[in-house]
Amino acid sequence: MLVYQVVFILSPVWIIMAQNQPDGPEEKDRTSTALKDLLSRIDLEELMKKDEPPLKFPKTLEEFEYYFNEKGQLRHTKTGEPYVFNYHEDMQRWNQKRYEALGEIITHYVYDLLEQECHLKKAYLPVDAAEDEPKSFIFMSEDAMTNPDKLMVLIHGNGVVRVGQWARRLIINEDLDSGTQIPFIKRAMDEGYGLIVLNTNENYIEVEEPQKPEQSSANDTDEPVEKKEKKDDSQKETKKQRNIYEKYRNPQKEKETKHIPIRDNSTPEEHAFYVWDHFISRSSAKNVVFVAHSYGGLVFLELMIQREAEVKSKVISVALTDSVHNVWHQEAGKSVLDWMQEHCRNWVSSSEPLDTPVEFMLPDCPRVSADHTHSAWSALYQGCGGARHHSCQSQ
Repeated sequence: MLVYQVVFILSPVWIIMAQNQPDGPEEKDRTSTALKDLLSRIDLEELMKKDEPPLKFPKTLEEFEYYFNEKGQLRHTKTGEPYVFNYHEDMQRWNQKRYEALGEIITHYVYDLLEQECHLKKAYLPVDAAEDEPKSFIFMSEDAMTNPDKLMVLIHGNGVVRVGQWARRLIINEDLDSGTQIPFIKRAMDEGYGLIVLNTNENYIEVEEPQKPEQSSANDTDEPVEKKEKKDDSQKETKKQRNIYEKYRNPQKEKETKHIPIRDNSTPEEHAFYVWDHFISRSSAKNVVFVAHSYGGLVFLELMIQREAEVKSKVISVALTDSVHNVWHQEAGKSVLDWMQEHCRNWVSSSEPLDTPVEFMLPDCPRVSADHTHSAWSALYQGCGGARHHSCQSQ
């Protein structure tokens, strides 16, 4: 909006200049002077200010004035209406920041549900982390390591989702059953599975960067006073112009942060290797099954490639939902491909009836219809329902 205002104000000048190109130096000087005079009358700093509310948001659902009703739907406490993204018109950045703040609250809300409703417990990573070391965590059932029969491992996709979630957008816009792994977890526990729920996107902690002091030139003291003053004036003007641009680009300057990686868990793939080595491979279960959505399928394939013999000895079936793995790009060998053909199935977005074979170019696992054209929905309903029935039964 503000860019358009600036363009609207200056465009007549630019058009006139383009139509009347000055011929001589004097004409060029007069045109340049006129343009500078016009610009001096426009307070660009004031023009570029946005009436953006402070980027400070509530810390709880109650303060946001939202709650989850008995159907698990997010509703406004006063109006009963679903969540509204465009809280302020024409303020995309502020609305997005508000949405992200709510998403963080919901992430912790889901953690509480995993502990209170599903009776899962956290296991912190790395297992030998020092007290002040960055840590991640997974969720496990009480019998995850001791269940002698069967163990289910859940892997979500990439992005902002954390352990216990399939899709944040579905949690906010649909309901908890659609967007979280909780229905899956409860059903698996009812059927006697131990559970390990991965947290592949929790790869670092974010800390605020200290402000950097302004540095002065080392040779300032050696310069003549007149030259130094002229240089200072030039630097001040440059800094002012930079600040004007920065205020437009980022009206409320956010704190600069840096990421400190979590040891042995700094990527989704690394996290999966670590959980396999320290938990899944050491579990008592004779039959291990995986359910992996989207990027989680790529993560599983990488685990399969890197721990092939171990995976084959414990894993009996894998249900993939809209997996984005690529056996060519990930360089899966023939032995991996043969195993996937027998033990994996990928439910993909399709309008065909559930379990209808879907043709695909890559020579990996069979692909079948999830009976829905929406990727996330296919993962959460038809696809996963079929996965439970066809691929996750103990053999």
